[in-house]
Amino acid sequence: MSFSSEAKVELCRLPINRICCAAAEAYGALLYCNTFSAKEIKIVTENRAFASRLIKLFNRAFEIEFDQIQGMEVLDGKAVLSITSKDKLTVIFSAYGYDADKIVAHHINLGVLEEEHCRIAFLRGAFLSGGSVTAPEKRYHLELVTDHFNVNGEVYSILLEMGFSPRDTSRGGNYIIYFKSSEAIEDFLTMIGAPVSAMSIMSAKIEKELRNSVNRRVNCDAANVDKIVDAAQEQIDAINKLGLESLPEKLRTVAEARLQHPEASLRELAGLVQPPVTKSCLNHRLRKLVSMAENN
Repeated sequence: MSFSSEAKVELCRLPINRICCAAAEAYGALLYCNTFSAKEIKIVTENRAFASRLIKLFNRAFEIEFDQIQGMEVLDGKAVLSITSKDKLTVIFSAYGYDADKIVAHHINLGVLEEEHCRIAFLRGAFLSGGSVTAPEKRYHLELVTDHFNVNGEVYSILLEMGFSPRDTSRGGNYIIYFKSSEAIEDFLTMIGAPVSAMSIMSAKIEKELRNSVNRRVNCDAANVDKIVDAAQEQIDAINKLGLESLPEKLRTVAEARLQHPEASLRELAGLVQPPVTKSCLNHRLRKLVSMAENN
């Protein structure tokens, strides 16, 4: 099961209590479903939990049943729930203040969403019907897709009023609101009733940041090792070119220590020289050896 499907299953476990919220959630599902017209309502979903919830929502909100339900018994197929009865369609359209015979383009009747809990229920329905969220291990992306231009703009405004900063675009005749920020996705999922999924995103983000931090440190350590090896080799080449016998005592002592410990860092090598010297002093003498070899 995909991460998006798991989030929707979590949402579908929420109880359906208030009639107003059932109507609001059904409203979001309808405006983001396959077909919502005066002739037919058709909702197609691969999520069995959502299909079962739709049946309960429509019964609670409108006291009606779907005319036709197909595919519920096929686990891997799509469930199709539809209503074509003129009387049932009239009841649903009337619940949202629509005249089914006169509607040309859908708008959101904000009177249905006056209370915050109804707005949240509406967004939950929209996500269940036309939303998706990418697994956080891959990237951070949540989107709501509808084919109603006006609805897209009005949902965008609702989200702004609720403190979100969504983006919007269009694709293939559909209108899309989306989030790319992990924090925004976490907040949205928590708000509509999927805190476990939100926590999964947070955990994945922490794990990703920790892994990146470890990789940066490993890369940094590897780079430092390469620098030590390159510098040591340059020093050894200089010592071999000059010859130990030609060097003053202090430089010879440092040169002998470098030849005996080619892998040692400056800090380690400073403690191995007899008598011990500071790292700064050791670095100065090694630089002098390299300079002498270059000028020789």
